[in-house]
Amino acid sequence: MTAADAKAALERGRPVVLVTPPAVEQVGDLWELVAPATPGHGPGVSPHVLILCADPATAAEWAAAAPAEMRAHAVTGMARSAQILAQGFVHVLAGEVNDLAALVQRSALKLEQVSTVVIAWPETIIAGDRAATLDTMLAELREARRIVLSWNPPALADFLERHARRAEVVGTPGVDESGRPLPPVCRARFAIVPSFRRSVALHDVLDALGATTAFIWSGGPIVPPDQAPDAVVCSAVPTRDELATLARMGEPVLLLNASQLPYARSIATLAPLALPGGADRARDRVEELRDRVARRITAGGVDAELALLDPLFQRFDPAEVAGVLLAMLHERQEEKEEAAPPLAPETRVKVFVNVGKRDRASAKDLVGALIREAGVAKADIGRIEVRDSFSLVELAPPAAQQAVQKLAGAMIRGRRVAPRLDQNT
Repeated sequence: MTAADAKAALERGRPVVLVTPPAVEQVGDLWELVAPATPGHGPGVSPHVLILCADPATAAEWAAAAPAEMRAHAVTGMARSAQILAQGFVHVLAGEVNDLAALVQRSALKLEQVSTVVIAWPETIIAGDRAATLDTMLAELREARRIVLSWNPPALADFLERHARRAEVVGTPGVDESGRPLPPVCRARFAIVPSFRRSVALHDVLDALGATTAFIWSGGPIVPPDQAPDAVVCSAVPTRDELATLARMGEPVLLLNASQLPYARSIATLAPLALPGGADRARDRVEELRDRVARRITAGGVDAELALLDPLFQRFDPAEVAGVLLAMLHERQEEKEEAAPPLAPETRVKVFVNVGKRDRASAKDLVGALIREAGVAKADIGRIEVRDSFSLVELAPPAAQQAVQKLAGAMIRGRRVAPRLDQNT
């Protein structure tokens, strides 16, 4: 069955199931299926296409991937999304199921105006605590055309019977003629890396493998190089057939989101790949500092400084003097950072982070994650309020949006972060 057949099935009122890996970049045909001839717009007009996601990070990926003419928006903050929806110029709205339900309760989202609903990989949505909310929303979207994205339709038999009965299936499910799951196609290693960090993580993977002639696949046609690679790295999520092709060049390394791990286990026998962590990078920085000092000693030109320190060398071990100078240098740098003027309260934006005291999280943990994972400058971080089950972080406006996008999927105290702009912002 082709995309044209799927479109014809939707026009006849039949639901469609697209068999695809749980990755936004693998669903290019979707936009052709949901594009209306003349989308309406204006105040009071709700989106025509609703994409139900498992988390805000995936919603942001959908909004980024949508064609510009479709005017897509991802729900990352209730107040902002409600304002944008009130203007009526959004054609495609993507959001985590609970966030979309909250917009419905606020009357900001009118489900009766939605013409097409896309359920993006219900395997990941119903695995959490959102199954009941998903059922309720789909019951209210009874008249909307339905497209289900799934990597394992046989496992969704009950769900499809309730919400996509007699659906047309586009693609090949990973089962044999008797309905049993197909075996893994190869062995592969994996690393859990949020989508926004994969370009950086690629360098960590190559360093961990010691690879010099790696083949890096980021989606699209697979063209093997003339020379056999010493590593095969997938920064995009492959289909079963694509993985089999890649495995002919060597054991692949898959960069995955946590929600993509069950799918990857269905097509490959997986083993984790350890990537350099914060401690490894700290050791690298120490080695770099030692190299810089050694090069400066070799180059010479510090006679005046040695003469200045000579009286101290007579009283103390020269190693102790060097250690104190290095500590003073660090203290001076910290004083400069602390002396930065604080943000005015009226210029701050609050970001909601779903970790709190129950997770043993502290303000220090949040500051570290914002600086390391999201690249937020320390001067842009304001007051941090850590409550029992969540935290509120005040940030400069540009840093707030950066934190919402880049911190999603990071780990704080063993819990995966799903930040969003605070509803009262």
